[in-house]
Amino acid sequence: MKVLLRARESRWLAPAAVAIAVLVTLLLTAGPIRLAGANPMAAYQRYLVTPLTTVGGLNEVLLASTPLIFTGLAVAIAFRVGYYNIGAEGQFLAGAAAATVPGLYLADAPAAVALPLALGAGAIGGTAWAVVPAWLKRHAHIDEVVTTLLLNPVALLLIQGLLNGPWRNSESGFPDSDRYGAGYTLPAIVEGTRTHWGFVIALVLVIVTFVVMSFTPLGLRLKAAGQAPGAAQFSGIPVVRLQWRCALISGAIAGLGGAVQVLGVQHQLTGGISSGYGYTGVVVAALGGLTAGGVLLVALLLGTMTVGAQNASITLQLPTQMGAIVSSTLLLAVVSVLSLRHYRLVFRRRSRVAGEAS
Repeated sequence: MKVLLRARESRWLAPAAVAIAVLVTLLLTAGPIRLAGANPMAAYQRYLVTPLTTVGGLNEVLLASTPLIFTGLAVAIAFRVGYYNIGAEGQFLAGAAAATVPGLYLADAPAAVALPLALGAGAIGGTAWAVVPAWLKRHAHIDEVVTTLLLNPVALLLIQGLLNGPWRNSESGFPDSDRYGAGYTLPAIVEGTRTHWGFVIALVLVIVTFVVMSFTPLGLRLKAAGQAPGAAQFSGIPVVRLQWRCALISGAIAGLGGAVQVLGVQHQLTGGISSGYGYTGVVVAALGGLTAGGVLLVALLLGTMTVGAQNASITLQLPTQMGAIVSSTLLLAVVSVLSLRHYRLVFRRRSRVAGEAS
């Protein structure tokens, strides 16, 4: 038996691989769910179906998916060109902190000025946080995986320092900032729901990224630079310059996501503004195949799982961590099976040599 690389992949392999991954996930997580005292099929229904059957649940799914779309898209753009940005978490936090500056010091600005100002500040904050690793990669050839990753806790410490210092809440004294001015609130898409216009901004970015990546010469150059940088450089594509620009764009999108989160959900800066959205964004981008459409679908899936876990915790008395176990198992299974689809098993039978002298 030999394991060989497939010369050509059939179109049905990817959908079949995902279906197998789902089946594997069901088999692996049924035991823990049963041990927690719930029916596995009822739990799966709560995780994956129930959030999508009501208007309120669907709105919560869109709300939970919004930050993941921003960070997943940021990571996908950087990875696509061969720049491995693991710092979307820090850039997300930097964007949230930057959006807080006008929210606190220009609190009386009208919404027509306040929202563009805060969103722009968030994008600039994320870009600024991405500059140093990108510069070190371009001029000193220092691995961006290390530098972007190390800056994530620095961003969190910076926010904690601000919240325990000049930005401490003036009324409660808690390590949260004061509420932003009234003009700094992203309005809801539908009155009475929590889904805000940040989701629409995320959708616009997905569409723009999809068009650029799929139908423009720039998208082709980005793909070439990421898959074969040596050959791309030889053919005249400025690989290093493209990586530099995409690194900054990636930081801007992640920072914009942080600004959207504080303006649309929190309305103030808190130490828990990010629940690991930047790190999850790496998983979203990888499972989405570094494509805009894939990022959107995976982010919606994880948003559904998040809302479903809260529902299962209330109705089935399952711990909320069980939802994280199911989603993590699903992600690992999908990654594993999609990787294995590139290979095939070859069985060879040993045949006896005919005509031997007896």
